[in-house]
Amino acid sequence: MISRLHRRAAGCAIGIVLALGAWLPSAAFGAPDAHGHLLHIVKPGLRANANESGNWFGYNQGILEQGGEQFHSIAGVWTVPSARQHTKGTAESSSTWIGIGGGCVDAKCAMGDPTLIQTGTEQDVSAAGKPSYSAWWEIIPGPSIEIGKLKVRSGDRMRASIAETLPSLWRITVTNLTTRQTFRTTVPYTSTHATAEWIQETPIVVGANAGLAALPNLSRTSFDRARVNGAPAQLRSSERILLASKDKVIGTPSAPDGQRDGFALCTWATKCPAPSG
Repeated sequence: MISRLHRRAAGCAIGIVLALGAWLPSAAFGAPDAHGHLLHIVKPGLRANANESGNWFGYNQGILEQGGEQFHSIAGVWTVPSARQHTKGTAESSSTWIGIGGGCVDAKCAMGDPTLIQTGTEQDVSAAGKPSYSAWWEIIPGPSIEIGKLKVRSGDRMRASIAETLPSLWRITVTNLTTRQTFRTTVPYTSTHATAEWIQETPIVVGANAGLAALPNLSRTSFDRARVNGAPAQLRSSERILLASKDKVIGTPSAPDGQRDGFALCTWATKCPAPSG
């Protein structure tokens, strides 16, 4: 069922916040009390050898940065972070996900990708301070689809993969390793195959009070077993994206772990220690 309306599209800009993608009328999908996101690149590698975004932080690989390699599959494992209210009386939202498309094509993020297929978990806090968790998948420009039968709690270990099984036919698999529940679906989608990413973000609220969601306090999250095209991702620190707000870093990915297939994510922090492996 569609219980949230995520508007996820993509785009990059140098020195400005640029949003690409068409917004569908919220009335077509019910009440506009949900989220969605666009990639907002704020600064091209001016701090810590990493691009800065207004709503993403994590790692992004691009076809130009990878020497022309296209992305036909992606996978990763993470633990659902616990969410706590950062600002009293404020509803706050976050998503943790893997995806193909939607990110920076080149290392300096001078070129963005307008397609995006993704899946992940949502970690939100109501204005009253009550946390909630869910799993979802999405293909741009469609709305986010909540995976209602796949229950998610903080601390659950998740494994997700997205793979093109035939040209323009994609299999999305999400497994809660803690509860041993698995969701699978196969969907048609035309992708540019231009980027791959492992991301934590503040979604965009659509409808009333539209704009970037406030970031909650999240427990330290670690991605592991990051893979693209069936092989370890070989992550590099130059592929990091920092989350910035009003020229202040509020979300930081660590350096890659020793296997270069994982990293940690820290909210409301400028430093984040790398996981051991």
